Amino acid sequence: MFKIFPGFDLVQRMHNAKHSKRFDPRTWQKKTFGFLAVAAVFLTLWFLPTESFGMDGLTLVQQRIIAIFVYATMMWVMELIPAWATSVSIMGFLLLFASNSGIKWLCNPDEVGMLLNYKQIMASFADPVIMLFIGGFILAIATTKAGLDVHLAKVLITPFGKKSENILLGFMLVTALFSMFISNTATTAMMLTFLTPVFKQLPEAGKGRIAMALSIPVAANIGGLGTPIGTPPNTIALKYLNDPEGMNLGIGFGQWMLFMVPLVIVMIIFAWWLLKTMFPFTQKTIELKIEGEMKRGRDTRIIIVTLAITILLWMLDALTGINTYTVAFIPFAVFAMFGIITRYDLEEINWSVLWMVAGGFALGYAMNGSGLAALFVRAIPFGNFSPVLIVILSGLLCYGLSNLISHSATAALLMPILVVVCTAMGDKLTAIGGTSTVLIGVAIASSCAMILPISTPPNALAYATNLVPQKEMIKTGIIIGIVGIALGYLVLFAASSLHII
Repeated sequence: MFKIFPGFDLVQRMHNAKHSKRFDPRTWQKKTFGFLAVAAVFLTLWFLPTESFGMDGLTLVQQRIIAIFVYATMMWVMELIPAWATSVSIMGFLLLFASNSGIKWLCNPDEVGMLLNYKQIMASFADPVIMLFIGGFILAIATTKAGLDVHLAKVLITPFGKKSENILLGFMLVTALFSMFISNTATTAMMLTFLTPVFKQLPEAGKGRIAMALSIPVAANIGGLGTPIGTPPNTIALKYLNDPEGMNLGIGFGQWMLFMVPLVIVMIIFAWWLLKTMFPFTQKTIELKIEGEMKRGRDTRIIIVTLAITILLWMLDALTGINTYTVAFIPFAVFAMFGIITRYDLEEINWSVLWMVAGGFALGYAMNGSGLAALFVRAIPFGNFSPVLIVILSGLLCYGLSNLISHSATAALLMPILVVVCTAMGDKLTAIGGTSTVLIGVAIASSCAMILPISTPPNALAYATNLVPQKEMIKTGIIIGIVGIALGYLVLFAASSLHII
């Protein structure tokens, strides 16, 4: 979906670099060993006697799901194939070997145990959360086609004047705002393009260039926390928290923003202070000029009105009774009816993210639908675990993994496990704010993971400008990450105490 955004050339360069690395002979050698290791572990778990797992009543279907889960974990962590491809393969394995539409001689329920419903596995791609993603993508495409994003950037940054430090803050706040509703990658590409003339004005010997270049990915990563559609881990957490057949907490779009937007603002101000302190400007003023104009006409007026109504309905979902997922369909329907979004625009939707998330949902359904989750609860004494320990371990594990692999993959991997753990712990989690603290905490930890160029696409884009030394990115990322996670858990605990969630 990035072709229509200013700065697409940066995104293209990032993808080209990944592509060339993928076909490097040394990469292929590592991947060959990786595939062999995954195959060995997968087949061992698949064919082990069920008694070996130490869980009474484990069926062959449940054993296969354990093998598929471990396969998914290894593939996502080792990144042998793209994350979305791993998700698609998960759904393929589940349909063929664990569903009521699987291979006949391998899926006899009398021999292998209760099978999954194939319709439910396929429905993972039509989950309401996926529709929420699509609604967000459609809004982003429409606003960009109309030039509304460029116009907003001009209007919002102008009040910050010409002082270098103030412009830095302005870009961070605008980037954070955009990344709440637009892909973090697209937002970063666009804002770095706007900064190109600024980089030319700043002296090469000074550190101001580093501050400016780093500010965009930092703000994009942080800003994604502000709304349920800001980043995939948010929507994955919301899916499990709001599942009618699960926790059914009914956390709405406005409710999420009520406690997350203040966190984003505090983190942005801290990050701004950190960047201007670590990388002080030698040039105190900057002449800023953003190129591009908003298109005038009927389509732009429709987009502005629809955008305003959509955001308003998202904020007032508790009052109107229209849930977040249904509201996401409004812009899609309106823009399609008026011809603002065409079939060619649909090709710009980031389908790989949707498949990535759907595979994680299918894995979660498999664990619950097969009874494997309940079996884990009975077999492992989660109720004896310390709530504080669970929060610390889940946050650190997510933070560590998210710095090395896809944030979406990390969330898709950890959320189903944590749901099982939290369910088994029951009321013990009340002391730390409940299950929502654990799951939303994982989403916060993933967004705070930004120490390496490979940690997030925004980091990779900023690194591609050749203005950010990796050691500076690591130092900044570690400080912001630690402070962000600590602040995030404090906000979640406060929100729970005030009964906001």
